Amino acid sequence: MPNMPHELLRVAVEVVRAAADLVRDLREQGVSGVATKSTSTDVVTAADKSTERYVRDVLRERRPGDTVLGEESGESTGTGRVRWILDPIDGTVNYLYGLPQYAVSLAAELDGQVVAGVVRNAANGEEWTAVRGAGAYRAGRRLHGSAATELGQTLVATGFGYAAQRRAHQAQVVARLLPLVRDIRRLGSAALDLCFAAEGRVDAFFEKGLNLWDHAAGGLIATEAGLLVTGLAGAPPGPELLLAAPRGIHGALHDVLVAFDAAGGP
Repeated sequence: MPNMPHELLRVAVEVVRAAADLVRDLREQGVSGVATKSTSTDVVTAADKSTERYVRDVLRERRPGDTVLGEESGESTGTGRVRWILDPIDGTVNYLYGLPQYAVSLAAELDGQVVAGVVRNAANGEEWTAVRGAGAYRAGRRLHGSAATELGQTLVATGFGYAAQRRAHQAQVVARLLPLVRDIRRLGSAALDLCFAAEGRVDAFFEKGLNLWDHAAGGLIATEAGLLVTGLAGAPPGPELLLAAPRGIHGALHDVLVAFDAAGGP
């Protein structure tokens, strides 16, 4: 079924655009139902939950039998070959404060492999898409990532966990890395960080502690833009660490992060 990934992307784009409109409308009405999850700084809002319910309901209607894995409600049961991986609002703290970097992220897995993904910044409507083997795009323009080849000229995005001990370790890594690169950016949404790396708005991105819904769509977009999306020391990208960088700087940044034990700590 060679056209199936493109069909899945078409569904994903339609669903995500409507979901992003919902996220923006709810933000204009005022953030409500704020609660915490893993720590007192890890927030979830009523909009996160409402948006996830909306996407699940639409996917159930459009594609009955598919499985949905969402950040807020876990994984549903399904009988088909497709699993949808959803982050209803990636960047909830930004959403809470009204900072314009929060996104709806939706990826489609076919037989266990992510084959399509879309990330849409609900604050400004920017949208990135990818189909495995067919490239990554924003606004009709194919993306190719950064052409950087020198670590010292590299703008690196990263993110931090919510637990204090993990933050302390991540701060040590960043403090050692900062003198070696052009600068560090912390934008607050891993999905958008990956899309920015795919577009070359930052040269590279790394973070420890990401869940699948944080990077499934964005990771495919970065990969299809030509970036290497890996873990460290031969590990796959995942909770221990995800590094997305163009070939020209991936090796140097990878080795520095290994030396600084970026995948270690709590």
